[in-house]
Amino acid sequence: MTVQMVTGTGTEIGKTVVTAALAAAALAAGRSVAVLKPAQTGLLPGERGDADEVARLAGPVTAAELARFPDPLAPATAARRAGAAPVGPEEVAEAAAKLATEHDLVLVEGAGGLLVRFDERGNTLAEAARLLAAPLLVVVPAALGTLNATALTAEAARARGLELTGTVIGGWPEQPGLAERCNTEDLTEAAGAPLLGAVPWGAGSLSPEAFRAAAPKWLAPELYGRWDAAGFRETWAAG
Repeated sequence: MTVQMVTGTGTEIGKTVVTAALAAAALAAGRSVAVLKPAQTGLLPGERGDADEVARLAGPVTAAELARFPDPLAPATAARRAGAAPVGPEEVAEAAAKLATEHDLVLVEGAGGLLVRFDERGNTLAEAARLLAAPLLVVVPAALGTLNATALTAEAARARGLELTGTVIGGWPEQPGLAERCNTEDLTEAAGAPLLGAVPWGAGSLSPEAFRAAAPKWLAPELYGRWDAAGFRETWAAG
């Protein structure tokens, strides 16, 4: 694994915290890590962005951002409203490839879901992933409705010739209901790829020290952690 794209089935589902957990687990395993945010929206210059938050939680990573637009909108729309040039897939691929020459792992965190438009040509994170031949890690919610969104994301990715590393639940509740517990089984079928972790709800509010210590417990060995999918499902099996 050199470049790993991190996308999701929507917005506000934990992509940044999952990216931070993966970065922390990789650092704990002795890897050097860079985090690239191609387009940060909804923030003004000087405010902390998603890549900065990953660095705060995970530790000594290289944090990079290609463009920032103030409106909290899709990157293409936010760039247009700001009168600024959008970020194209070639720019993303070039920046990620350069970081990959200097780091063991480069995490590229998208905006919103996989097919959110980055520019007026209709390019998305998927086009950058294709240029890099990089796999997708899909962050998904645990609750009712996640199976359809996960299946749609996986189908869109495969239609574009992209590989799925797997899925990670971006916010596992302290007291999961029936839907969440059933989804621990059904997400693998919906994605056609393994469930590779579950990050607890609210993990981003932990202190950096506590976050870094716990992160490997939330992710499977494929993501530098020691999370056990079978044990997790057994713990939360639906009765």
